[in-house]
Amino acid sequence: MTLLGQHHRIDPRKALAAGMLCWLGAAAIAWAVHADHAQAVDRTGLLFWRDDTLQPSGSPKLLEGVRDVTALGGVLLRNLFALGAVAALLFLRLRREAALFALTVVTAWLVNSSLKALAGRERPQIVPHLAEAGGYSFPSGHSFNAAVVYLAMALAFAAMSRRHAVRWTIVGAALAASLAIAWSRVWLGVHWPTDVIAGWLGGAGWAFLASALLYRPARATEELAQAITGEDSLPPAPEP
Repeated sequence: MTLLGQHHRIDPRKALAAGMLCWLGAAAIAWAVHADHAQAVDRTGLLFWRDDTLQPSGSPKLLEGVRDVTALGGVLLRNLFALGAVAALLFLRLRREAALFALTVVTAWLVNSSLKALAGRERPQIVPHLAEAGGYSFPSGHSFNAAVVYLAMALAFAAMSRRHAVRWTIVGAALAASLAIAWSRVWLGVHWPTDVIAGWLGGAGWAFLASALLYRPARATEELAQAITGEDSLPPAPEP
């Protein structure tokens, strides 16, 4: 629901299908990594644009720009954007969307942390690390969580417009930004290509799955908050 009483939420069936496809892709990459079938692709991808000193090609300004891009998926900026999105949604009285977004982000962090511990893959050591990075490598936390935060944010705000072009532009921008963040991790030498591909697919898949599966829990959270505060409910959003 929006301030105008209109809501154009993504069709849960389409979101579920998109999420499952993304997770199937991530699972296929995880199997390839576990079975040692990804070594050639990883090594080739990591060394592709590097010179004889194993430094990435380009000027120092390019390196600075890539570090700025990767920072968008870091813990500080990513969470600041997430908190800002929740505050904006609450200001617009979109409590259900705020609850859904918060649930999506928190559960995504738990999922990614569990997958990292389960995989236990070490970070690449064949090229210099041009950014600080700790913990396990697969899947990429930057790629996973950036895809979740920015795509879930885009889905929440895109639903306020009835125009398909506007919604596709918002979602497309989120996809492009999260892909750029994922690519930056390989460029900086702190992740294998399969780490970021699986991480991005997993994060995008979780954003879509959460849109379909966590909508009812978010609505229950909204109703509980209204009961506690004693506020009247706004008109219910029509189900697609």
